[in-house]
Amino acid sequence: MRMGGWIAAVLVLAPVLGAWPSPARAECSVTIGAVLELTGAAGAYGQAAAKAVELALADLNATRGGACRLDLDARDSQSDPTVAVDAANQLVRLRHVPVLIGGTSSATTLPMLTTVTGPAHVVQISPAASSPRLTELGRSGRSGRFFYRTVTSDALQGVAAAGFARERGLGRIAIIHVNNDFGTELAREFARAYRALGGTVVATTPYNERQGSYAAEVTRTLAAQPESLYLVSTPVDGAAIARAWIAQGGTRRLLLNDGMNSADFIKGVGARYLGEAWGTSSGTVRSPSGDYFARAFRERSGLDPGSPAADRAYDAAALAGLALAAASDTRAESLAAGLRRVTDPKGTTVHAGAEEFGRARAVLARGGTVRYEGVIGPVVFDRNGDITGPFRLWRIAGGAVEVVGETSPEAVAALIGRIGVAP
Repeated sequence: MRMGGWIAAVLVLAPVLGAWPSPARAECSVTIGAVLELTGAAGAYGQAAAKAVELALADLNATRGGACRLDLDARDSQSDPTVAVDAANQLVRLRHVPVLIGGTSSATTLPMLTTVTGPAHVVQISPAASSPRLTELGRSGRSGRFFYRTVTSDALQGVAAAGFARERGLGRIAIIHVNNDFGTELAREFARAYRALGGTVVATTPYNERQGSYAAEVTRTLAAQPESLYLVSTPVDGAAIARAWIAQGGTRRLLLNDGMNSADFIKGVGARYLGEAWGTSSGTVRSPSGDYFARAFRERSGLDPGSPAADRAYDAAALAGLALAAASDTRAESLAAGLRRVTDPKGTTVHAGAEEFGRARAVLARGGTVRYEGVIGPVVFDRNGDITGPFRLWRIAGGAVEVVGETSPEAVAALIGRIGVAP
């Protein structure tokens, strides 16, 4: 399913791509694929992510000069794993895209990786799939060695959220979580960390998506008499669950996962009920890239720059474009080497935006390396394609998300040390 004007975006390949056709000889272009959750339960994530990808590509295109054009072919997974795999197959096996961006949920990313991009040895960059299973696939070699993500694993988010909950004194906590890879694993990692830090988890209740009512799950959870609730959900279902929770007299002391810092969630529940709602999100608090993105994303899309997955989707697309500029050709091995050249801790620091991407292209053309400090912070991938943080700490105040602090990768590592078991 092509997405009209959204797929008309273009990004730029730097002149270092000498193995590719020269524009002087012929107009050259390469297509980058994207499979995003534009509709369905995770539609709020995919819509924002698509607009962020579009912005990143426009910024990269502004530095194109005489280099090759890269076209975007974006498909809607409909938040359905089967649809996602079919879309990925079309892009990889029929369109032969060298890079696939997506998905924006673990439920779609995992099957695309294991059945399409992994076996085909195609680079895949997910902006929002946070399942620890993706790390396990990398460790075992089953990811095809070319999977990356610009969001932290839930193994780390669970630890960060548990530490934040203990700092806030949330007390006896219950968990309601979406019954998929993302929700189950984040709930498990949080509960393990929370108990290890001295907290008590009184109930864990899974739910299936898109139900007409969540009253049964809420009633069952309330029977444990929790003092607080960790709600692991998506904005639409999460709002329905929170409304049912409040209607039945549940505590308003809420802890929320990273995708719930959403205007749709706040509007769906009602700001007056969320004065004691807190949450964690992957990313840094303040940076030149973040300042640029907050302004440019709102101007271009009309959407809230704090929308779920928007910042990390921008970085995923930016890294794809910069890696292509650093690579000698479009083979996965070359693109992986290109990613290392643009995420080098010792490289020249560049931030988000067209002017900064122009600086990066110049450095790469001279044979140098780049340290991309993106919207989510400095990006460094480990051998499994993971990043390690930092995390934003936020609350809902006055009907809006307000960042109240940051947990560094070092602080998360210290928490893991306290827990005594590596995630």
